[in-house]
Amino acid sequence: MASLNVGSLGEYIREQRRSAQYSLRQLAEAAGVSNPYLSQIERGLRKPSAEILQQIAKALRISAETLYVQAGILEERPAGGVDLRAAILADTAISEQQKHALLAVYAAFVKENEAGQG
Repeated sequence: MASLNVGSLGEYIREQRRSAQYSLRQLAEAAGVSNPYLSQIERGLRKPSAEILQQIAKALRISAETLYVQAGILEERPAGGVDLRAAILADTAISEQQKHALLAVYAAFVKENEAGQG
Protein backbone atom coordinates (compact mmCIF):
# COMPACT_ATOMS: atom_id res chain seq x y z
CA MET A 1 0.00 0.00 0.00
CA ALA A 2 1.40 3.43 -0.91
CA SER A 3 2.33 5.95 1.77
CA LEU A 4 0.02 8.79 2.63
CA ASN A 5 1.04 12.07 1.01
CA VAL A 6 -0.71 14.41 3.43
CA GLY A 7 0.64 17.73 2.08
CA SER A 8 -0.43 17.33 -1.53
CA LEU A 9 -3.70 15.76 -0.38
CA GLY A 10 -4.53 18.90 1.58
CA GLU A 11 -3.62 21.09 -1.37
CA TYR A 12 -5.80 18.97 -3.64
CA ILE A 13 -8.77 19.19 -1.26
CA ARG A 14 -8.29 22.96 -1.00
CA GLU A 15 -8.26 23.28 -4.82
CA GLN A 16 -11.40 21.16 -5.11
CA ARG A 17 -13.12 23.19 -2.38
CA ARG A 18 -12.28 26.46 -4.10
CA SER A 19 -13.40 25.23 -7.50
CA ALA A 20 -16.69 24.11 -5.88
CA GLN A 21 -16.92 27.64 -4.44
CA TYR A 22 -17.16 26.40 -0.86
CA SER A 23 -15.73 28.23 2.11
CA LEU A 24 -13.77 26.13 4.56
CA ARG A 25 -16.67 26.36 7.01
CA GLN A 26 -19.22 25.31 4.35
CA LEU A 27 -17.22 22.23 3.32
CA ALA A 28 -16.59 21.25 6.94
CA GLU A 29 -20.32 21.40 7.63
CA ALA A 30 -21.23 19.50 4.46
CA ALA A 31 -18.64 16.80 5.21
CA GLY A 32 -19.59 16.50 8.86
CA VAL A 33 -16.16 17.42 10.23
CA SER A 34 -15.07 20.33 12.37
CA ASN A 35 -13.78 23.51 10.76
CA PRO A 36 -10.37 23.31 12.56
CA TYR A 37 -9.94 19.63 11.58
CA LEU A 38 -10.60 20.36 7.90
CA SER A 39 -8.20 23.29 8.07
CA GLN A 40 -5.50 21.00 9.48
CA ILE A 41 -6.13 18.48 6.70
CA GLU A 42 -5.79 21.21 4.06
CA ARG A 43 -2.54 22.44 5.62
CA GLY A 44 -1.12 18.91 5.68
CA LEU A 45 -1.07 18.69 9.48
CA ARG A 46 -3.62 15.88 9.83
CA LYS A 47 -3.90 12.45 8.21
CA PRO A 48 -7.60 11.79 7.57
CA SER A 49 -9.02 8.28 7.66
CA ALA A 50 -10.55 6.69 4.58
CA GLU A 51 -13.99 7.36 6.08
CA ILE A 52 -13.28 11.08 6.50
CA LEU A 53 -11.94 11.21 2.94
CA GLN A 54 -15.17 9.57 1.78
CA GLN A 55 -17.24 12.22 3.60
CA ILE A 56 -15.17 15.03 2.08
CA ALA A 57 -15.45 13.48 -1.39
CA LYS A 58 -19.22 13.21 -1.04
CA ALA A 59 -19.48 16.85 0.02
CA LEU A 60 -17.29 17.93 -2.91
CA ARG A 61 -19.22 15.64 -5.29
CA ILE A 62 -16.09 13.84 -6.44
CA SER A 63 -15.33 10.13 -6.18
CA ALA A 64 -13.82 8.89 -2.95
CA GLU A 65 -11.40 6.87 -5.05
CA THR A 66 -10.00 10.15 -6.42
CA LEU A 67 -9.13 11.26 -2.89
CA TYR A 68 -7.78 7.80 -1.99
CA VAL A 69 -5.43 7.98 -4.99
CA GLN A 70 -4.45 11.54 -4.07
CA ALA A 71 -3.78 10.41 -0.49
CA GLY A 72 -1.63 7.54 -1.69
CA ILE A 73 -4.00 4.95 -0.21
CA LEU A 74 -4.76 3.55 -3.66
CA GLU A 75 -2.69 3.41 -6.80
CA GLU A 76 -4.23 4.95 -9.86
CA ARG A 77 -5.90 2.30 -11.97
CA PRO A 78 -6.84 2.29 -15.63
CA ALA A 79 -10.48 3.14 -16.25
CA GLY A 80 -13.00 0.33 -16.16
CA GLY A 81 -13.83 -2.38 -13.67
CA VAL A 82 -14.67 -2.21 -10.02
CA ASP A 83 -11.78 -1.40 -7.71
CA LEU A 84 -11.86 -3.83 -4.81
CA ARG A 85 -9.59 -1.60 -2.71
CA ALA A 86 -11.96 1.36 -3.00
CA ALA A 87 -14.89 -0.84 -2.05
CA ILE A 88 -13.11 -2.12 1.05
CA LEU A 89 -12.09 1.38 2.11
CA ALA A 90 -15.61 2.68 1.60
CA ASP A 91 -17.25 -0.11 3.64
CA THR A 92 -18.63 1.23 6.91
CA ALA A 93 -19.36 -2.26 8.33
CA ILE A 94 -15.72 -2.94 9.23
CA SER A 95 -13.10 -1.01 11.21
CA GLU A 96 -10.12 0.86 9.77
CA GLN A 97 -7.82 -1.85 11.16
CA GLN A 98 -9.87 -4.58 9.48
CA LYS A 99 -9.84 -2.66 6.19
CA HIS A 100 -6.04 -2.41 6.25
CA ALA A 101 -5.73 -6.13 7.10
CA LEU A 102 -7.93 -7.07 4.13
CA LEU A 103 -5.95 -4.78 1.83
CA ALA A 104 -2.67 -6.34 3.02
CA VAL A 105 -3.93 -9.86 2.30
CA TYR A 106 -5.22 -8.81 -1.12
CA ALA A 107 -1.90 -7.11 -1.98
CA ALA A 108 0.00 -10.26 -0.97
CA PHE A 109 -2.17 -12.41 -3.27
CA VAL A 110 -1.71 -10.01 -6.18
CA LYS A 111 2.07 -9.94 -5.66
CA GLU A 112 2.16 -13.75 -5.44
CA ASN A 113 0.20 -14.09 -8.68
CA GLU A 114 2.40 -11.56 -10.49
CA ALA A 115 5.53 -13.44 -9.37
CA GLY A 116 4.04 -16.72 -10.63
CA GLN A 117 3.43 -15.21 -14.07
CA GLY A 118 6.89 -13.70 -14.43
